[in-house]
Amino acid sequence: MLVDSHCHLDFPDLFDRLPAVLDASAAAGVGRMVSISTYVARYDVYRALADTHSEIFFTIGTHPHNAASEPDIPADRLVDLSRHPRCIAIGEAGLDYHYDKSPRDVQRQVFRTHIAAARAAGLPLIIHARNADDDMIEILTDEMGRGRFDAVLHCFSSGARLAAVGVDLGLYVSFSGILTFKNSEDIRAVAASVPTDRLLVETDAPYLAPMPYRGKTNEPAYVAQTARVLGEVTGVSEAEIARITTANFYRLFAKARAIDAATGWAAAS
Repeated sequence: MLVDSHCHLDFPDLFDRLPAVLDASAAAGVGRMVSISTYVARYDVYRALADTHSEIFFTIGTHPHNAASEPDIPADRLVDLSRHPRCIAIGEAGLDYHYDKSPRDVQRQVFRTHIAAARAAGLPLIIHARNADDDMIEILTDEMGRGRFDAVLHCFSSGARLAAVGVDLGLYVSFSGILTFKNSEDIRAVAASVPTDRLLVETDAPYLAPMPYRGKTNEPAYVAQTARVLGEVTGVSEAEIARITTANFYRLFAKARAIDAATGWAAAS
């Protein structure tokens, strides 16, 4: 079984045809997917998706693009919302200096709030990092010194130093369809350098469809293509990379493991 550890099933390109998306995922061997929050204000939408479909988990948090729209949500509010049984992580939150849709100081403030929430909730943090390696390294190193928290650097497209620091701090690194792009040699080199027990795969759907679907709307079924390339990069079979990344998913997302184990879902055992 494969897990799409990061997608946006509430976005119209997927939500409007969700039954077909879920059927395709099942046919591709994708048994679990995590629908990621971008606005805390959309909590009810995320919750409804997970309550209605057993293969879906969700998170709660504010994307850095939206930090200026939700600058003052306190950590304890995030913790309260995360108590829903199928909410398995905080985020996505972080820094995006490529688009700068929110002021950088606000992004940093909101990111630190999400770190505090992840620490208090005992849940992993989904980290968005783009063109902000130096500030990301500084904040992660500083905050880890204030108290341990688990996290994943999602849709990794940053420099090798951020990956190395993240691994040293105990973080996981997740790769999307970018890994499959022809001009992504540097990202494949980073993936090869990450210990296999820290690797995850994702789609970030509906964005970043992997080859040979590039240019189309991405969907969770396509995570199989990213996993195939990750297996090639790490020198293992498709079956083995599926086993590795699924085991890593359940190790990081302990709440998902507990839920699936309680219901007898074999992959969580």
